Amino acid sequence: MSDSFERACALADVPDEGVIPVEVGGVEVAIVKSEGQVFAVRDECSHAQIMLSEGDVEGCEIECWLHGSRFDLRTGEPTSLPAYEPVPVYPVRLDGDDVFIDVKNPLNQAS
Repeated sequence: MSDSFERACALADVPDEGVIPVEVGGVEVAIVKSEGQVFAVRDECSHAQIMLSEGDVEGCEIECWLHGSRFDLRTGEPTSLPAYEPVPVYPVRLDGDDVFIDVKNPLNQAS
């Protein structure tokens, strides 16, 4: 496993079709389990600096509870306004019962 992956949480800590906040390497991350997959995005809406982990998960999207911005969990791209900037998406590795995240190498160019 790459040195830049760090343990984020136990897989069992993440509810099905849900999200939890964690801190990995000094970065606030929302760990999401949806449709049998695990995703990791920066836990901050690019529109209003609100924790995305407090929002709802539906399909491969997470919604910010404050203004309703939605983001694709695979790409970080906004899928509804008012957000127009993507959020960083991080590589996820499952190792046994643990979730590992690489916050140093986002999958997209958002920062």
